[in-house]
Amino acid sequence: MTADGVDPVTAAMVAHPRVDFLPPAQRRHASEDRPLPLWHGQTSSQPSTVAEMLRLLDVPVGAHVLDVGAGSGWTTALLAHLVGPTGTVLGLELDPELAAWGARNLDATDQPWARLEPADPGALGRPRAGGWDRVLVSAAARVLPDRLVEQLAPGGRMVVPVRSTMHLVVRDQAGEVRVSTHGSYAFVPLR
Repeated sequence: MTADGVDPVTAAMVAHPRVDFLPPAQRRHASEDRPLPLWHGQTSSQPSTVAEMLRLLDVPVGAHVLDVGAGSGWTTALLAHLVGPTGTVLGLELDPELAAWGARNLDATDQPWARLEPADPGALGRPRAGGWDRVLVSAAARVLPDRLVEQLAPGGRMVVPVRSTMHLVVRDQAGEVRVSTHGSYAFVPLR
């Protein structure tokens, strides 16, 4: 909770409503708590799932965050709100057309400490010197993606669906990794 008693995730979702990150044909459904189609088989995740993932991620102000499967830019904008201008957020999206549209959506939020770029084909994530403080993955992996676990900084956290189960990965300051599970969800596959 913030000093004024507001949940930071709720505040981010109010500041950056889902409707601003949907194609015109889907905007009338923005308040429905269900996934909505974007294009090329991609979806905008349901708001309750996004909120749960962000709460598990526990994003601190000033963090360096990687957003894998950034899609429309909504989660990247929410993460940027959480880290504030002293942090950084890199959203990656494999579909180049969706990445370009998501980047325009993100730019409209006026949070220049966040950017959304096309993902590198054949690569998962993008290594950062010192690692990422937080990693959010919005697509379901078949197995826990070791390449992303390796990109976590000491003290870092990653939220990733594996098949249909949400996983929280925590790397402690000594580099040890702990994994816990947090319910079942449906996501498009991680490619």
